[in-house]
Amino acid sequence: MKGYTSWRIAPMLLFAFFIFLATSTAREAAQPDAADRHPLRESRSASESTKWHGAKQKDSSGNEQHQNELADSVKEATALLRKVKPPTVSKLAHYTRKPKGLLGTSAYYAKEAFVLLFMGAPNPANLLTTSTSTTGPQTKLAAPLSRAVKLLSEAAQQGDADAIFLLAEMNFYSNFTHPISYPLAVQYYKQLADLDGNSTAQYMLGFVHATGLNPDVPSDQATSMLYHTFAAEQDNTRSQMTLAYRHHAGIATPRNCDEAVHWYKKVADKAIAYYRSGPPGGHVLSKDSYSLANDVGGVYGEGASVSSAGIHARQGGVTSDAYADVEDVLEYLHLQSSKKDLKATFGLARLHYDGGRGMKRDLRLAKQYFMQVAREYWSETGKIRKDVPGGTEKLASKAAGYLGRMFLRGEGMEQSYSKARIWFTRGLANGDALCQYSLGLMHMQGLGVPQDTAKAADFFSAAADQDLAVAQTNLGMLFLDQGDVVTATRYFELAARNSHIEAFYYLAELNNQGIGRDRSCGMASGYYKIVVEKAEAVWASMSEAHEAYEEGDTQKAIVTYLMAAEQGSEMAQANVAFLLDHTKPKWSPIAWLLTQSRSAKTSVGDAALALIYWTRSAKQQNIDSLVKMGDYYLSGLGSLASAENAAACYQAAAESLLSAQAMWNLGWMHENGIGIDQDFHLAKRFYDQALETNREAYLPVKLSLFKLRWRSWWNDVTHGSVKSMGSDEAPAKRRSFAEWLSDFLEADAQMYGQDYEADDWGSGEEEKMMGSDGGDFWGAEGDIDDGLLETLLIGGLVAALGWLVWYRVQQQRAAEERRRREGVEGGQAPPVVPAGAGEGQQQVPPPPAPGQQPDGGFFPQPGDPNWGAWVAGGVGH
Repeated sequence: MKGYTSWRIAPMLLFAFFIFLATSTAREAAQPDAADRHPLRESRSASESTKWHGAKQKDSSGNEQHQNELADSVKEATALLRKVKPPTVSKLAHYTRKPKGLLGTSAYYAKEAFVLLFMGAPNPANLLTTSTSTTGPQTKLAAPLSRAVKLLSEAAQQGDADAIFLLAEMNFYSNFTHPISYPLAVQYYKQLADLDGNSTAQYMLGFVHATGLNPDVPSDQATSMLYHTFAAEQDNTRSQMTLAYRHHAGIATPRNCDEAVHWYKKVADKAIAYYRSGPPGGHVLSKDSYSLANDVGGVYGEGASVSSAGIHARQGGVTSDAYADVEDVLEYLHLQSSKKDLKATFGLARLHYDGGRGMKRDLRLAKQYFMQVAREYWSETGKIRKDVPGGTEKLASKAAGYLGRMFLRGEGMEQSYSKARIWFTRGLANGDALCQYSLGLMHMQGLGVPQDTAKAADFFSAAADQDLAVAQTNLGMLFLDQGDVVTATRYFELAARNSHIEAFYYLAELNNQGIGRDRSCGMASGYYKIVVEKAEAVWASMSEAHEAYEEGDTQKAIVTYLMAAEQGSEMAQANVAFLLDHTKPKWSPIAWLLTQSRSAKTSVGDAALALIYWTRSAKQQNIDSLVKMGDYYLSGLGSLASAENAAACYQAAAESLLSAQAMWNLGWMHENGIGIDQDFHLAKRFYDQALETNREAYLPVKLSLFKLRWRSWWNDVTHGSVKSMGSDEAPAKRRSFAEWLSDFLEADAQMYGQDYEADDWGSGEEEKMMGSDGGDFWGAEGDIDDGLLETLLIGGLVAALGWLVWYRVQQQRAAEERRRREGVEGGQAPPVVPAGAGEGQQQVPPPPAPGQQPDGGFFPQPGDPNWGAWVAGGVGH
């Protein structure tokens, strides 16, 4: 009975759990606006507000005591801010982003089902351009934060730059758990920029004016360019990137390749300086950016997007790791490593050394695994072990290369050039490329060994022959120093195939300065752009954006992605557009009731911003973004509805032969005559191309073709004006040899019987000069074609030559027969073949009859006195 009662209350508990999830999801929307929660907003009088907006200059009285008091206030506020505990990530965020185990997976899918059924509309508070000027109840700040804000505000009113900067950052980024208020942040940044021309404040003002992030400040691209120019002239890296991209793509300014190269080169120089400032071999340039859409199979889902269909589809069976998580891969490699599988052990070492998305670098653990592999081949004394399995020396040499690299760079251990050289020398014996390059680096820079460029070049050359990109780059640098630009360029291009940053930098420099070639501004701009985007640590904080997205803070993620997108990162542009996308299904009854108060202006603003970044991403060769542009134009989202623009986007995407979605859309538009002419025949062609491009489109294409056939049949029956799709082409049947020969002769006859226009061969005057009387130049109808005459003539010559050869052979045989008969009649015996003579033994011919000229045959035979002269006369002829 108790069990029955528990089963009865289970649905109620499940419903309560759904209500909890819905409340957690909507909690952010119920919070009051950040701008109105600021405790100082209402406490300022009109006179204080006027004074606050003014650009207060530095104290001209030179009162040192007053300056010290301001500095003490800022220090006290900073100390209070350090006491503020950072916000904790809710457990629900982990369930919604990273489902693990039974509980996590259940919570994830329960929330997804509830949101799909009842909460389909997006949360208005998460939208980027949602206004922050609505009135709402104030929320008191925590005691340390409130006291710190008060101190900083008082110092800011006195013109302290540090206080103004701290307040601006707190209001913009929500530092120290301070509520976000974009209007206040813009005011503080404006005050700071007017006060001392702070480049960061100028960059932020340019960013806000470009994106329209603050509802109180409309988007103004001209003002944005002005602020970015001021900041870039003060060497602000992010503004330099923004200006370079805008001049490169022609955004808010005409395209100017020279200006793009100018600003990209400044950032590229910083990127290379950062790369070379690291340990020997340069900083590790980790790539933190990744596509959010690809995590869900692309913009249109798994199999429908270009990023997850066709050649980009993840092909994997039951035992494949195509869909495996990092933890699953680690678990499998641990299992195989415990079974003495050296490849698995080496793979574990590489994973922990390189790190990656969802896995931080663990250098100490990597060293343990590398050492475990190396000890299988070398003992602790350095001697080679006996009876090691085949292939162990290769893995051990690779492990030795990594161990030497870690000692050389001081990664996870104390830096030691001597130990690094020992490990490199061990791996060198088996021709490991990393060991060869590293020894070359030590000799080139004199790290623990005498500096010797010649030895370094030898080591680099050996590693470059094994296609090691960094060795190819260093070898190219040595050739460039010697003035051999051609060879250096070849090595740089080889290294660029493997995406080495220095190789791209030198190629950019060669193209920009016109060394060894004509100057190419476009090539230089492209190479510089690749260089700067590889050094994400110099200009962007993509890791913060990804972390915010994983924690469920969509607004912070959008803003951070937006900064990188303004600087030209295609992946950030696609991520911003993906998060702001308004083409997903969002309607449900409860969602409709909850979002009646949402203003249409906010939705249009977000859609317009999404369209901007779909467009910029599409211009950087993102096919899915190009298709999305068409969807927005077709639906009138963020722009006036234009079926013609939508068709142009779909056509451009279809020409890449990668997007089945674009082809299907074109087929649908041709079928219905939307934006382009109604044509059932072309509609069928695009539907068929969609199926050929992606076999996963089988069902929608077949259903569309079924409907199209009925519409085309009805069009034929009613004598409509639309071009019919026609009948399906029957599959070609196999032809017999006789049919093939007949078709060949017909095609040959058609080729020779075709008519040629006069313009194909000459003008009318040329024909008169050749004796034409105005008729057909090639003769009257019925005359034999020249091609046929040539064929008959050649056939006759071949037949005559064959007959002559046959006649000569017959005459020779007749002569031999006469000589044999005359020899028998004269009492001479026929030539005798010795017993046991093989087939290859030459028979000696009988001597000629008296008075008869000996027959030498068609050519002189070996042994004949004329043989040497005949052979010598044929040489060279």
